This record gives sequence, C-alpha cells and structure tokens, in this order.
Amino acid sequence: MVFSSMFFIFVFLAANLCSQILLKSAPHKNFAMLIFSLVFYSWAGPKYLVLLLGMSAISWAGALKMGPAGKNAGAGRKRTLVVTVGACLIILGIFKYTGFFLENVQAFFGVPEIIPEIALPIGISFYTFQLISYVADVYRGDVAPQKKYLMVLLYASLFHQCIAGPIVRYRDIESDLIRREAKLPEISRGISRFTIGLAKKAILANGCAAVCDSFFELPKEQLSELPVLGVWLGAIFFTLQIYLDFSAYSDMAIGMGLMCGLHYKENFNYPYISNTVTEFWRRWHISLSSFFRDYVYIPLGGNRCSKGRQVFNIFAVWALTGLWHGASWNFVIWGLYFGLLLCIERFVLNLKKKEAAGRQPKGALAHITVLFLVVLSWVIFKFTDSSLMLTALRGLFGLNGAGLTNFSTYLSLKNNIFFLAFCVIACTPLGRNLRALLKSRAEKPNGGLIFRLIDSAWEILHPVLFLILSAMALAGESYNPFLYFRF
Repeated sequence: MVFSSMFFIFVFLAANLCSQILLKSAPHKNFAMLIFSLVFYSWAGPKYLVLLLGMSAISWAGALKMGPAGKNAGAGRKRTLVVTVGACLIILGIFKYTGFFLENVQAFFGVPEIIPEIALPIGISFYTFQLISYVADVYRGDVAPQKKYLMVLLYASLFHQCIAGPIVRYRDIESDLIRREAKLPEISRGISRFTIGLAKKAILANGCAAVCDSFFELPKEQLSELPVLGVWLGAIFFTLQIYLDFSAYSDMAIGMGLMCGLHYKENFNYPYISNTVTEFWRRWHISLSSFFRDYVYIPLGGNRCSKGRQVFNIFAVWALTGLWHGASWNFVIWGLYFGLLLCIERFVLNLKKKEAAGRQPKGALAHITVLFLVVLSWVIFKFTDSSLMLTALRGLFGLNGAGLTNFSTYLSLKNNIFFLAFCVIACTPLGRNLRALLKSRAEKPNGGLIFRLIDSAWEILHPVLFLILSAMALAGESYNPFLYFRF
C-alpha cells in the first residue's frame, strides 16, 4: 500500500482519521493507530511483521535494562547499548547485505556456487535507525526508557513514516504520543501539506519518472547511442524525480502527523538552491544526515581531532551513508563521492572558515557548480550496473561518440519543456514565498478586500484542487512506487 493510491487515500487514511476523531483518550487513539500501522506494514505480506515486532522488543528490553542515565552506570549500561544496537545492525545486515557480501566473495574466490535470495523487508533501514536512535538517546540520558512495549512498537511502526521516513527520533514525539491533541488549525495545515505532497508525487514525480525512464531504462547498446542532450535530459529528470518523489513522501508523512497531533521535523529544505555541497546536505534528507552526524560522526571524534582523523571520519560516515541506501557498489561510490567533495570544501577551499566569517560562496557560478556536481551524483546513484553507470557518465561529456542531439531527443525536449520548467520551479521556494506575500498583504489592515478573498479562497480550495488533480493523474497511472521504498 502506498500513500499515492486511491485505496489508501479514500479508505485506509479516511478510516484512520475517523478513529482518531471518534476516540477521545490518548491511550485509545494510540492503540487504534498501532492497529492501523501494523495492518499497513503487513499489507504486502505479514511475514516480515514478526521482524518489526522482534526488533522493537529487543530495543524496548535493552532500553529498560539500561534504565535512566545515572543509574546502573558503568560498563553494564554500555555493554547493554552495544548488544542492543549490535543486534539491530546484525539483523539489518543479514537481510540487506548478505547477498551483496556473498556476491563479492564469489567474485574473488568462486564460492559459494549459489547465492541465496533474501527479500529486503520494506522499511527496515528506516525503522532500524529509529530504534537505534531511541536506545542511544536512552543511554545518553536524552530520554527516559519507555516502560510500555506497545508504545515503542507504535513509535517504530507509525505508518506515516515507517516505510520511507523521515527518520523520527523518539524524543521529538514522546510528548505528542502521550498527549495526542490534534487542534483544528493543525488538522487544516496537515490536510494542506498532505495534498501538496500527493500532487507533487502523482503529477510531478511520476511524470519525471516517465521521461527519465525513456532515456535511462535502456540496454547498454542503446544507452551508449544516446546523444549528449538525451543523457543530460535523463539525468536532469532523474534529479528532479528523486527530490519530488522523496520530499513528497515526507510532505505527506508530516501532513498526516499534523492531522493526528504528531509533529515530525522537516526533512527537506529546497536543497537544489544550495551554493555549496555542505549546504546541500543541510537541506537534503535532513533526518538521515543528522542521524549520521549525531550517532556516527560525533562519536568517532567529529571535528575535535586531527585533520587526518577528520578526513577518516568524513569518509567513514559517507561510505556508511552510501551503503545505507543499498547493497551495491554504486551507492558506496556515491557516498565516497560526496565525502570527497565535502573534504575539498572543508580542507582545500576552507569553506567552513569562510562561512564562519560570513564569506560563504554566493552567486550563479557557485549555484551552477553545486547543481552540476549533484546531477553527476544522481547518475552514479541511478545505476546499480557499473557498466551502465560508466556509459551514462561518459555520455554526459560526449565521450560515447553519439553526437549532441538527434530528432527524437529534440522532440522529447520540445514536448516536455513546459513540464520541465514547472518541475524546476517546484524545487524552489518561489511558491512558498508568493504564498507568504499574499498572506502578509491579506493580513494588513489596509491590505484590501481582494487579497483577503484570494487568501481565503486558496486556503479552502487548494487541498480540494490538488486532491482532484492527483486522483485524475493516479486513475490512469501505471508507475507509482516511491523510490525510497527500496531502502
């Protein structure tokens, strides 16, 4: 079941919201939410539900055994932390990386003859990291251990974000889970946010996917024959698709949370307007980058060590970040690529010191450079087949000898030029800024009746409009999965 499906929107979500409205007490609301979340997770098959139940139990028991910070201090608490986190990582590793490990062993040593196929449980990367953050925060004393197993299970399985993020920390929603108050203005904001995300996914991301696939879902021979313009169009549309797709999921998750009294933090902040790679990663998938910063980079020593150790820490974190995205070498290369860029910015260009002095890069050249580097990164990210990846990278620079363009590529650009422009605008804060300007004019005493009428009409009508347009797009759509479901 995906958020952008008719059944989810008009049946599952509607029933869930009715239960949250009709039930008055927080415990009853939470129990109903837990049932809905477990049904949602097991919709494609209940067999991996046992895994979610078990990992939640391990984390709940480990946190309880540690107890609040200050009690049972010493090696015992640390040993419990290591065992609990280690158990979660071992389970994640078995399901996500066994095949990858054996494939590499087979490539070097010829054994084993048969590599077992282990299906990847949906959402395991996300809820594993959530549970690890919970246990680590209990160890640090940032949050008290939750005594009720079902509350830990609810936290791990919340259907809003269990499958594809954002990675929510328990300490950020603990009070929401206990109080569970959904106020009317927040419900209205939640509906608006959900429908915006739905339209972003159903209309824009799916449209970008269709154009991208027309260029990139080709055999190697045909991909090598793509002209330069065709390869760039494929890369640009994938760059737009992955942002619109994943940020749409986060929008919908945040919106559904608001409808139920849960406040999830922002996960994207218009990353494609960045002027440095460092800034890009402050704006892209914020919950993941902050997880690796707080639970891997800083414990390794962070910036409080020698320059050589800092470089090691950065590359270690980014290799793990790449590997988290998938059991394939292209993801590791993608992570190390960003690690290299960040090291260049910090130690060669000294951007961190310049930023502290208020002299960070600005202007069109800095922005275009970052966009160029990001587009290259998404080509690496796109192709798990190394030969296809190298063919596409060569094609970007005209090294495949296929020429600059051809008739079919020109026709594709011409047919999608306005759609491309709209998607580019959707990746910027232009719409948000125009909305803020309209609202500020409407709220002024002398703002004029016309601005107040437009503002009120937009507040009422845009969720309905986006819902109708999305339903029309989904009615005949064959491609609809979220990209981050595979992680």
